Amino acid sequence: MWRGCPVPFAMYTVPKLTDYSAQALETAAADCVRACADEAAGVRNEAELKAFRDRWMGRKNGVLTQINDLWLKAAPKDAKREAGRRVNQIKAHVEDILLKAEFLRLELATGTPLRSGRVDISLPGIRRPIGAEHPVLRTSRELVAVFQKLGYSVADGPVVETDYYNFESLNFPPNHPARDTQDTLFIAGQQAKPPRERLLLRTHTSPVQIRTMEKMRPPIRIVIPGTVHRNDPPDASHSPMFYQIEGLAVDTNITFGDLKGTLDHAMKEFFGSRVKTSFRPSFFPFTEPSAEMFVSCFICGGSGKRGTDNAPCRPCKQTGWIEILGCGMVDPNVFEFVKDNGYDPKKVSGFAFGMGADRIALLKYGVDDLQLFFQGDVRFLRQFS
Repeated sequence: MWRGCPVPFAMYTVPKLTDYSAQALETAAADCVRACADEAAGVRNEAELKAFRDRWMGRKNGVLTQINDLWLKAAPKDAKREAGRRVNQIKAHVEDILLKAEFLRLELATGTPLRSGRVDISLPGIRRPIGAEHPVLRTSRELVAVFQKLGYSVADGPVVETDYYNFESLNFPPNHPARDTQDTLFIAGQQAKPPRERLLLRTHTSPVQIRTMEKMRPPIRIVIPGTVHRNDPPDASHSPMFYQIEGLAVDTNITFGDLKGTLDHAMKEFFGSRVKTSFRPSFFPFTEPSAEMFVSCFICGGSGKRGTDNAPCRPCKQTGWIEILGCGMVDPNVFEFVKDNGYDPKKVSGFAFGMGADRIALLKYGVDDLQLFFQGDVRFLRQFS
């Protein structure tokens, strides 16, 4: 008996034919089609449908394969034409029965009858439920949306960059540590090329700033999300690949006050209106002056303590502040590389900023290990659906 089929009948076995007359072939074909229809009547779910399909249409030992071997190949020369015609008819009937079995399974699964056994192909099909948006991509999208509301456009660029766009045009001197292979992933076989033309995996999305300024004249306001790569061993807070979001605004009379106001508004929009911001001096090769921006801890409210028992707040390390991003005014030396396209450092000024979407997602969702985002564990990712 066919496994999974509730109807009590003997499973069909392909007989060997000794009589190849037209009447004998017709009788054998009718018996085969009838047996197939009887077995199809027992199909009630996906597993039974698969078993039915494999039994009748399997390439190695399916019923149709056996019929082809036992009837057609074994037929006498003068009967091969009629045997071939009957085998083709059986195949067509079995395919039709299989299709009807699929319709029946859909009716049982959806509770919707398929009228006359037909499907209107212009109607939308049964949609499979899609997974939730990845928490890092969701964080990146939400941050980008904040700046889009401020009038920023989204820019994009290649992940495989040249030394010129990744370092030289961003005011990185030739002996800067970031140019070392201990910090940057260079493409192999580039030694014969001039240094500025050697290929590497971009270490930040800042090259898109230069590429955009080469194409567009000021004023510009862009935000640049994307993946970047650095030669960092993976641990709880580092990864050789991570997501970054950078921004650039260039116009006449842009000041550090514009930078502070823009970022303060963005952080309040993202983390909540109660969040405070703080800027502390720092250094980046492509901005001068430079700063690191901190936000008041949105977990403990800036107190450094959590809960009624005043437990130490781990996200802010009990300081009440969390470092979010680096920023600063665009160094005039950077504008010199695009001076001919309207970026005369004597006439325009601008600010830039960059943040790691992964790090912000860690804070937002209270995750303590960056690697959890990239291991693809559905049990972990399902928490954010």
